Amino acid sequence: MLDAAAVGEVLIDFTPAGTNEYGYQSFSANPGGAPANVMAALAKWGRKAGFIGKVGKDTFGEFLQQVLEQAGVDTRGLVLSEPCRTTLAFVHLQADGDRSFSFYRSPGADMMLTPEEVREEIVAEAGLLHFGSVSLTDEPSAAATLHAIRLARGLGKLVSFDPNLRPALWKSLDEAKARIREGLELAHIVKLSEEELEFLTGEKNLETGTELLCREFRTPLILVTLGAEGSFFRLGGECRRVPGRPVQAVDTTGAGDCYLAGFLHKFLEAGGALEQLDAAAVQSMAAFANAAGALITLSKGAIPAIPQLTDIEAFLAQHG
Repeated sequence: MLDAAAVGEVLIDFTPAGTNEYGYQSFSANPGGAPANVMAALAKWGRKAGFIGKVGKDTFGEFLQQVLEQAGVDTRGLVLSEPCRTTLAFVHLQADGDRSFSFYRSPGADMMLTPEEVREEIVAEAGLLHFGSVSLTDEPSAAATLHAIRLARGLGKLVSFDPNLRPALWKSLDEAKARIREGLELAHIVKLSEEELEFLTGEKNLETGTELLCREFRTPLILVTLGAEGSFFRLGGECRRVPGRPVQAVDTTGAGDCYLAGFLHKFLEAGGALEQLDAAAVQSMAAFANAAGALITLSKGAIPAIPQLTDIEAFLAQHG
């Protein structure tokens, strides 16, 4: 049995790594992809995690399979494709550690996962299934993702969703909004940034924006990441801010993924039942998630920078 599984993308993040002897920009090839990052963190922290997705049968794809397996992720659901190449993303870092992405994906292997390639036994084994919107940008991966999520719902599984909006990957923002709304219809736990909340609702006010989502989609739990400011949550009719602790961020790639993994880790540790949660429990889980999300920013890359549980606990003990 698996505590959690994810369906979606795993790819190579090319992260800036200084300049070479000729003064040209150098890049380090790091494993990434939001759903894979979440599962790698859960596995690193002792959870049984699985992944469903597609990579190229190439050097990068084989590397990603090895990385996931070394992290402890069950890769039975990872398909290695001959015709398509592994998707690549170049990370552009700002001085404050914030980042943007350029994708090489026309098509990338992650887009080509079909519903028939979804290992349904992994969905059946997992207590929770996680997905994002990157796998909803194109067919057939959109159909494969929705097939997996609807199967999970039909089996009574919990579903978590991170919209993870990447405008450059969509044909239009209207299409992105429509697809993300389709995902929201299927999710019990939603994690999004304050920018994504405004994109979906037109509201900058966190209480109002999350109330609109909760009312329309009947989402039991909504988490909003606020960068260095921490996070915010809505559990039914109750809302709270959970303050963060600023760190000297080097690279924010994977911060939201590590935040969500931290939250899910504590949620699963508490039994993984939404109906048993109260606001105090969610606040404690979000505080742990804040710490996990902060610590991953101290190093470059996503999966390689996932902090140890002991480091998260020490950070919480020091900063409260």
